[in-house]
Parts: sequence; structure tokens; C-alpha cells
Amino acid sequence: MKDILLITPPFTQLNTPYPATAYLKGFLNTKGISSFQMDLGIEVITKIFSKNGLQKLFEISKNSILNSSENASRIYNLRQEYIKTIDAVMRFLQSKNPSLARQICSGNFLPEASRFAHLDDMDWAFGSMGMQDKAKHFATLYLEDLSDFIIECIDENFGFSRYAERLGQSANSFDELYYELQKKPTYVDAISIQILKKKIDAIQPKLVCFSVPFPGNLYSAFRCAQFIKNTFPDIKIAMGGGFPNTELRNLKDIRVFDFFDFITLDDGELPIELLYKNICKAELVEAQYKRTFLLENKQIIFQNNTPQIDYKQTEVGTPDYSDLLLDKYISVIEVANPMHSLWSDGRWNKLTMAHGCYWGKCTFCDISLDYIKIYEPIAAKLIVDRMETMIAQTNENGFHFVDEAAPPALMREVAIEIIKRNLVVTWWTNIRFEKSFTRELCLLLKESGCIAVSGGLEVASDRLLNLIKKGVTVEQVAQVTRNFTETGIMVHAYLMYGFPTQTIQETVDSLEMVRQLFEIGVLQSGFWHQFAMTAHSPIGLNPEEFGVVPQYKDIQFANNDVQFIDKTRINHEKFSFGLRKSLYNYMHGICFDYELQDWFDFKIPRTKISPNYIEDCLQKNIDFKIKPNARIVFIGNLPVIKTIQKTKKGTTWQQMQLNFQGKTFDYSVTLDWDKGNWLIKQFEKCSVFSDNKITLTQLKADYEKHFDDFELFWFSKPLQQLKEYNLLLL
Repeated sequence: MKDILLITPPFTQLNTPYPATAYLKGFLNTKGISSFQMDLGIEVITKIFSKNGLQKLFEISKNSILNSSENASRIYNLRQEYIKTIDAVMRFLQSKNPSLARQICSGNFLPEASRFAHLDDMDWAFGSMGMQDKAKHFATLYLEDLSDFIIECIDENFGFSRYAERLGQSANSFDELYYELQKKPTYVDAISIQILKKKIDAIQPKLVCFSVPFPGNLYSAFRCAQFIKNTFPDIKIAMGGGFPNTELRNLKDIRVFDFFDFITLDDGELPIELLYKNICKAELVEAQYKRTFLLENKQIIFQNNTPQIDYKQTEVGTPDYSDLLLDKYISVIEVANPMHSLWSDGRWNKLTMAHGCYWGKCTFCDISLDYIKIYEPIAAKLIVDRMETMIAQTNENGFHFVDEAAPPALMREVAIEIIKRNLVVTWWTNIRFEKSFTRELCLLLKESGCIAVSGGLEVASDRLLNLIKKGVTVEQVAQVTRNFTETGIMVHAYLMYGFPTQTIQETVDSLEMVRQLFEIGVLQSGFWHQFAMTAHSPIGLNPEEFGVVPQYKDIQFANNDVQFIDKTRINHEKFSFGLRKSLYNYMHGICFDYELQDWFDFKIPRTKISPNYIEDCLQKNIDFKIKPNARIVFIGNLPVIKTIQKTKKGTTWQQMQLNFQGKTFDYSVTLDWDKGNWLIKQFEKCSVFSDNKITLTQLKADYEKHFDDFELFWFSKPLQQLKEYNLLLL
């Protein structure tokens, strides 16, 4: 028996748990509150995509197959092949049957339908990624074929990472969702409810909390809550998470509370603790709530009557992944792109370096909401403590830091702490392309296990970047992405079009910037998003300042995306296909010589960007404004010392050759003996393993106790070589 059941409703990611319930369970542990968590989505997926699941699926579809498409008929006719292979394929995608990769790749093993008709160039895509990834891609297409069959013949709302998403997108009215919930439960609903009932019977919770991060989880959350209300009327039900945090802040439709007793906003730790005290312990003389909608006297009330303040990030505990079926998640590769596979391939422990965003100025972002607005970094040592705890619990060394934008200074300290503890981890995160990411910092991040970063280039236009208040320029982005790329860290760029006041010329020029960034090799991945105005962003709050006219509706339920008219009256939607098609080819490393006009079936202006613009940006001397208090850090092994005798005009003296042996290459530098001896002592003082924090000013002062002209020494050829590999100025 547990007091609280935490649920992520179908569906989110297939390869790793969405972290919200793990964060909440970790917090509840610190309060001694018993809880159980489940990812209902992965349990439903593994039940459907099994031998028994497919047998039932094909059985119930036999009546609808008569009027189905040629593709669905093919899948149905090959049903015995799917039933025979499904368990082996699922085990392979769960990393339990790696030898199957050879059979999958050899052909004539998996049944193939329409998803296989448009295969990428497999030699290009997987020549460097390997047989396992190629097999995962084929297995993913196989599952997507089955998904297409389910959508056509069984349940039109099905999707691997979302369910009935259209019902939650911009649902200003609750009517459509409410109407769907009055219908008979769907095939997926029935499986979800069956699994949920078994879990509730086993743990007998008093409070069930649904974490709903996305519109694609919303319908299932309501359907499951409806079942609990009807079957277990004594259980109280709450909803929180990303969707209510952004969409339900103006909730007015009383029918929502036919399904849920409470809807909480923003950080969930204190709201859930108070619900627990109200429901399970009755500790409070008067019920206290934190940012909670509830029903009183048939009216929706927003209660925030507790004197308690939210917990600090140091107080919320370590995410706890126990209860979750970690061995059931499947690694899929939908797109043949190494960076894209990070989102869907492999299991990642999710952590946060800092709550909120340290920049907090972007005009398209929800910076008025607490999840962005309240910035609170966590100490590097505590972050790495949590990493070690999670490694011990999950046996997984991969981490995805899910920050809005990870702070460079904190990333540096986390990297140093990882290296000091000799941890072997793989990690990636979201960043801003700011000047702090020098080549030296990127080297340190790579040494600590960072493999990739994603960040917003957005519109690739300096005028629009300034209007966004992004705080970067295209030139700066090019230089920073070069620093990451040259140190072996992959870079993904979020790209945007249709920003208010954006002209057709600026869209074309933005595409040209992106083309050059890919051609020169400093970007490896990207994705175009059409601008969407949200109610809580500076643009949504002050639309007149950005030349847009909002089309407000009567908000009774969800309120986030706001329809608008751009005063330029440009139809940005028509650029979608051309932008995405060109980017797809650029990511494959091809078609850089195509005219931009070739990507569009309507006339566009010629670009005004110089064909060598990005190359010229990278040729410039970069002033990263290194401060005298910048920290000196030595990474790698101490050198092997060799004495060299030098003779000139009858005078003999000794020089020191420092031989550095790296993991993949060796190099050496030669210095006068006394300077070499001094430098060896400095390596020990400023080693990444030392607790000393030696600054450039301190290093210079120490040098000048023994020698003259530090600048001449610091910019000498031997020191330049050292700074390229081992001696970092951070």
C-alpha cells in the first residue's frame, strides 16, 4: 500500500521515462511520504507490441480491413510474419537481443510496408553509425508500419509519443475533449485502464497524481481519471505538469472537475505535499494549498493560502527512478541523423543544473512563468552527487540535462567535478550560443563526457535576433558552434521562421546562413519551427510592440497558443516544405550547390548574404574578453621529461622537453630548463584534480617572481601548443 500513485499517462518517449514523476518521488522520499510511480505509456506500448497483443489487434481489425487501404491490407495479409517477429524485435530494441541486428540488416526478415518505401541512403546514414543503429532504424520503420495500421483500422488517435494530441492543442474550449470522453473507450483506452486497475488494486493509493507534460498526454489523463472516479470514488485525483502549467492558468470550465479534484500549477513539490497532508493525514486545521485549482460550492477556486514558500533546489532530493520498468523502454531511430537519435535512442537519466533560465529575456519565450522566471542554480558538487546516486540506482551512465539553457559557468564546474571524481559519464544539454563557450571550455566539457549541445539560432538574422533579445549574433553563433564542433561535440540548432515583422528577404537570407553553417561543417543537425505566439511570452503580453494583432477567443479551458495576424500579411506557412526539405539534404551533407530557389515552387528573391559570410566570420580574430581572473586548469597526464643539451658558440645549456601522451596522440614542447621546471610545478597547482583555483593574474605574478615578460612567455609557440590541448584558460 502506498499513499500516492504518480502516473505519466500515454504517451511520451519510448526510450526513456519522462522525468517529472521521478523528480516528485525523489522529493517525497525526503519527506517520508510513500509513493509509487508508473509510466503507463511504456506499459501500454509493450502490451500492444507483443505476440499476444498483435494477435488481438489483428483479430479485432478483421471487419474493418475490407474497406482499408492497400498498405493496411498488405500488413494484415502479412500478420503472421508480424506476430512471429514482434517479440524478437522488441527485445532487440530493449537491448536484450543485440545479435538480431545482423538478421534484420541482411534483409528478408522483417515484413515491410509503406514506411520502407522511402529509405534514406543507408550507406551514408549508417556507414559511420554501425549495424546496430541501421537495424534499429529498420525496426523503427517496422513499428511505424504497425502504427499506421492501428491508426487506419483500430484507433485513429494512436501515436507512439502522443495520443489524441489534436484534442489538447489550442483547446480553448473543453467541449470537444468532453464529447470524446463520453464515447466508449478506445482500444488503447481499454488496455490503459486494464493496466491501471491492476496497479490501483495492488497499491491502494489515497491520492493519484497525473503528470501531463504535453497535449498528447491530456486525453489519456482525463480518460484514466474518469475510470478512477467511476471505479474508485474514494480516491482523490490531481493533475499537474507542463500542460496545466502553461495552458490551464485561466481555467473556467467546471466540467473539468468531474474528472479531477485538484489541478496544481508550476513546481509540484509543495502543492503535492500539502494535498497529502490534507487527504492522507488531515494534519492541518484548515486545508492549505499551493497554486491549486479546486471546486468549492460548485465554483472553481484558485487556492494559494499556505504561508510556506517553495522548496529550494537543494531541498528537493535526487530523482528516483525506482518502480519504473527501465528494462522495457525501447531505443528507436526514426531519422538517420546522429543528433536526432539522442532524443529517441538509448536511456537517459534526466537531471537539471538550474531551475529556470539565467538569460530570461527571449521575447517568444514564456519568461513570465515561474518555470522560466525563477532562476536558481544548483551547486556542482550536489549535481554530481545526484549523478552518482542515479548511476547506482539505474546502472545507466547517460545524462540529459533538461535545463532551459544550461549556464556556462555551472557547466564548467560540473565538468571539473566529474573529472575530479573520475566518473565515466555521457551527457548533453541545451545552451545559448554565447561567447563564454570558448574552445578551451568546450575541450573541458568534452573531457568530462559532453557529447552534444542544442541551442537556438532561431531566425539567423541579426535584426530579428535583436528583436527576440536573444543576446547573440549570427557571427557569434558561427564561432561558438565551431568551438564545439572542433572539440568533438555535436551541435543541433533550433531554427525559426515567421517571426513577427520577418520579411521574405530575411527568410531567404536566414536559409542561406543555415546552408553555409552546414556546408562549412560547424552545424550537424537542425530543425525548423514556425513561430507560435504564446499567451505568457512578451510578444503575447504586448503584441502591439511586435506588429501583430492577436485573435483572442473565449477561454474556458486551455490558453497558450494565440492565433494572430502579422501586419506584414506574409504567408509564412508556404515556406515550410522548402525550408525542411533543404535542411534535410544539408544534414545529409548534399545539395549545397543548389540555388535556394530550387527548394521552393514559387518565386523567391535572391539572397543578399555573401557566399563566404560564415567563412569570413570564422576567419576573424575572436575577442572572447578573457578576464584576468579567468581560471587556469591543467587536464591530462603530467608530461614525461627529457633533458636536451644545447650548444651555441661554445656555450652549453640544458633545455627541458615535455612529452605529453594523450589518449589518441602525443606531442612535445621544449623550454629552457628553469622555465620548464617552473611550469611543471604550475601544472600540479592548477591540475583539474587540485582544489586550488589558480587565476591568470596569480600565474602571472608567480612567473614574474622568477622571470621577465610574462606576455612573451604566455603567447610563445610552446605555450600556444599547450593551450590547445592541456592548459585551459576558463
